[in-house]
Amino acid sequence: KRLLCSSSFFSVFVTYPRKLPHTTYTHIRHKTYLSAIILKAPTTYIYIVELLLSFESIMRLRSLISLLFLLFLTSSAYARLVSVRPSSTDLIISDGINGGNLALVSAEEKEEACEQTYGFMPCTKTALGNVFLILVYGFLMFTAATYLSAGSELLLEILGPGIVGGLFLPMLGALPDAMLIMVSGLSGDAATAQTQVSVGMGLLAGSTVMLLTVIWGTCTVVGKCDLRDNIAVNNQDTKGFHLKDSGVTVDVWTSYAARIMAISVIPFIIVQLPQMLDSTSGRHLAVLVALILSVVMLISYCVYQVFQPWIQRRRLAFAKHKHVISGILKHLKQHALGRLLDDEGQPDEHVIRKLFETIDANKDGHLSAAELKALIIGISFEDIDFDKDDAVGKVLQDFDKTLDEQVDQEEFVRGIKHWLIQAMGAAGPSGPDAGPRTMKFLDHFHVQTKREHALLGDNENGENDEESGEVADPKWITIKAALLLLLGAAIAAAFADPLVDTVNNFSAATGIPSFFISFIALPLATNSSEAVSAIIFASRKKIRTASLTFSELCGGVTMNNILCLSVFLAIVYLRGLTWNFSSEVLVILIVCLVMGGFASFRTTYPLWTCFIAYLLYPFSLGLVYILDYWFGWS
Repeated sequence: KRLLCSSSFFSVFVTYPRKLPHTTYTHIRHKTYLSAIILKAPTTYIYIVELLLSFESIMRLRSLISLLFLLFLTSSAYARLVSVRPSSTDLIISDGINGGNLALVSAEEKEEACEQTYGFMPCTKTALGNVFLILVYGFLMFTAATYLSAGSELLLEILGPGIVGGLFLPMLGALPDAMLIMVSGLSGDAATAQTQVSVGMGLLAGSTVMLLTVIWGTCTVVGKCDLRDNIAVNNQDTKGFHLKDSGVTVDVWTSYAARIMAISVIPFIIVQLPQMLDSTSGRHLAVLVALILSVVMLISYCVYQVFQPWIQRRRLAFAKHKHVISGILKHLKQHALGRLLDDEGQPDEHVIRKLFETIDANKDGHLSAAELKALIIGISFEDIDFDKDDAVGKVLQDFDKTLDEQVDQEEFVRGIKHWLIQAMGAAGPSGPDAGPRTMKFLDHFHVQTKREHALLGDNENGENDEESGEVADPKWITIKAALLLLLGAAIAAAFADPLVDTVNNFSAATGIPSFFISFIALPLATNSSEAVSAIIFASRKKIRTASLTFSELCGGVTMNNILCLSVFLAIVYLRGLTWNFSSEVLVILIVCLVMGGFASFRTTYPLWTCFIAYLLYPFSLGLVYILDYWFGWS
């Protein structure tokens, strides 16, 4: 009775900590201490719980604390089976009632006993019990991923992109998966590890497939907008579920991320080469070569991520300069006394010289920086925001070859001719009818440069809703980020091994291969926070947020293919395990190459593309089952 009373008081205190007076808290504390004595639990745990609950900032973790407290208590609920007829080898005890004796079942007869992880974590041999434990441990891994994600975002807010965005964030995002893969191959002897390592491969394949199929397709549906000229219109969704006129548009950096993702499958191909060639002698060497290559690719990817913001700024500045060129050419064509191209499709110097005389306001034979700036200010650049002085400087850099900070007539003619030839390119007009088509050609070049600028993801035009500002208290946010990262890493490290053991126990209880359990169930835990974040970003229905969403998905798969695979290959090589995952590798290759190839060469995803993503998920499951159990690949 006292135990029930104290437990209920403890539950009320954890759930409603701010509504209880001090006297009630004292009474609850006393009751909780008594329950600890009855349960014969170390009082240190109670003091730790009280210490955690006393901090206002930790009160948000009350559900997690309650769950851990429950797991601690349930770990003491095991007993030995008894036998009515003792044998000579059994330990005899008295039942204390009739004077009869009962016998504890000897260790050799405990066929149904399960091995507790760490010696105290709960375990069971029943299917329903393992389902419950998978849900509990899965929730804890989801919590770890959430804390790691929150801590990473806070760290990024303080330190910005670059090293943090390039090195720490990708690795922290893949940490729960890497932990599960690592413990799946480190448990027990080599034979046990060979059995349990299928859980790690199932998680690796399942995480990759889920990101590129279910989550990819959902983000396409949630983020769809009306397509106009094959480009999505921000915040406009009037076409409903039209398969061709509705969809999402991403920037060109997402295409680069998709190409990197497709390239990251090379280590899978290398480690699979001996089996493709039906050779058994070079399998261990192939694992080592694939491991080295995956580590090199991981370092290269991190370096690229560090310098990617600088590369993006350079590309964006170049795109703005091209847009200035197209605007000036279009303006000059409208005010020219003739055609910019002659009948043979070549720049007409006579017309260009007349334009120079028109722009030269003081008639001194030179164009100063002020006159060039007046020209640029007088041109409407259609919502493209840029620094006018910077644009003047780039124009001078193109025209002024004598470096005297002004442009004479000859320099102006050479510069305009160079711009026209650059603008024509391979699709430029040629032949005797080139002159009359000059205006259409410049219109096409103007639209092309505007699209290129938009696809580079410029966030200076109001598309970025999350304007960066100064952090209010950087010291406290840094401490908070560090605590969240440490807590997330600790939870992932502590409960990865129990989760792997539970998956194997559930597999033994149901007869379902552990690969399929880890393929379907574990990615739901480790990728849930990433999936929710991606869907929320996509629902804002903007090109910029859609670009961030699909870039994150490609980046997550890339880290699976290089970081998580590096961990997996290291375990296989160091423990001397056998690489026998042909069907799993084939599924990863198909999904990555199909979705990566599709996203590498286009920046607009119509709505019909979501069906391709959705269908790849059941296709992957069915392909693994057919190859393993019909053709005997595994």
